[in-house]
Amino acid sequence: MPKTIKTVGLFGKYGDDVAGDDIVALAKFLEKEKYAVIVEKSSAELLPESVAPTEAIEQIGEHIDLAVVIGGDGTLLHVARKLADHEVPLVGINLGRLGFLTDIPADHMVDEIRKILEGEFETEERFMLSAEIMRGGKIHYSSCALNDVIIGKGELSRMIELEIFDDGEFVHSMRGDGIIVATPTGSTAYAMSAGGPILHPELAAITLVPICPHTLSNRPIVVGADSVIEIAIQGVNQQRTYVTFDGQENYALEQHDRVYIRRAGKPVHLLHPSGRSYYGVLRAKLHWGGIY
Repeated sequence: MPKTIKTVGLFGKYGDDVAGDDIVALAKFLEKEKYAVIVEKSSAELLPESVAPTEAIEQIGEHIDLAVVIGGDGTLLHVARKLADHEVPLVGINLGRLGFLTDIPADHMVDEIRKILEGEFETEERFMLSAEIMRGGKIHYSSCALNDVIIGKGELSRMIELEIFDDGEFVHSMRGDGIIVATPTGSTAYAMSAGGPILHPELAAITLVPICPHTLSNRPIVVGADSVIEIAIQGVNQQRTYVTFDGQENYALEQHDRVYIRRAGKPVHLLHPSGRSYYGVLRAKLHWGGIY
């Protein structure tokens, strides 16, 4: 259960005014219901009118009890990563396409938010991944991801070479376009498109999915969530290689860099409407058949 909700933060899609009218409408509703409202600064700059105080995303997590994200799953991933240290629960309003995480339709937004504020919701924890890039024996860069950490090739159509370790034990070497290290949340994203399994969000597991491996017997594998995945970068003298976090942040790697990926210390807390079914979401988003 989240703590008592007094202040609500509103977030829209970065650099896009598509959520502007919905943010304004929700802010007015919340203020009418006597909740304090703070609009994330970059979202507020795109609103058709000023409706509430603003604060930068780097600081807003210190002052809100609930984050309402109006956009698509990509917007929620961005906000979740930025608020990770504050453990603020998130609610997603879907203006995107698939919406595995942002599961409240925009046209039902006010009614569903009212129910959540009245205590009618389900709470779900999703673990995140943290990654450290080691170069020359020192941590050179670090970040986190809710969906996936991806090591992939750059603009040239050449394969990269990687060595994969699990808790220090050598798993295999591979040549291909890269590898996806995904949480259960990310198992329905790029990892699924690359042929990886769908993991139920309650599983404490991480999936490793090769991207276009040169050896066709190189298949996805699933390991425990407490594993430390180590990926050693080989043979990139003439080929750019990058590590990407949730498809939103990337960092260039060099030959002999080592990337360590593990479960992050703090989870993301998602609030869903009561009665939400994970399998119902899969059926709706993936167009699976129902019961005949």
